Amino acid sequence: MTVGNKIKVATTFWQRFRGMMLTTEPTEGEGLLLSPCNSIHMMFMLYPIDAIFLDADNNIKAIYEHLSPWIGFSRWHTDVSSVLELKSGTIKKSGVRLNDTLRMEQLEC
Repeated sequence: MTVGNKIKVATTFWQRFRGMMLTTEPTEGEGLLLSPCNSIHMMFMLYPIDAIFLDADNNIKAIYEHLSPWIGFSRWHTDVSSVLELKSGTIKKSGVRLNDTLRMEQLEC
């Protein structure tokens, strides 16, 4: 199963702070990996997203589907190190579940 093939990585404070705020909705396969990160909010978001919370070994510890723009948020997770933000509906289409492990491969430099 593939959850994304065009994932950008946000590792600096400013990249993580901006996240997907005020951007256009991602297309199928696009997403943003926030690392480190253990909670998210939807302020200044223009569209809903799915979010997958991962520990240091990329095991799925929490899943949020269709987080609403402006009002959606996650709780603070102490057992995660990153969050993968994806187009809303990706979780349902991919079939990922809690405790699955995601494999990440760099396809481009």
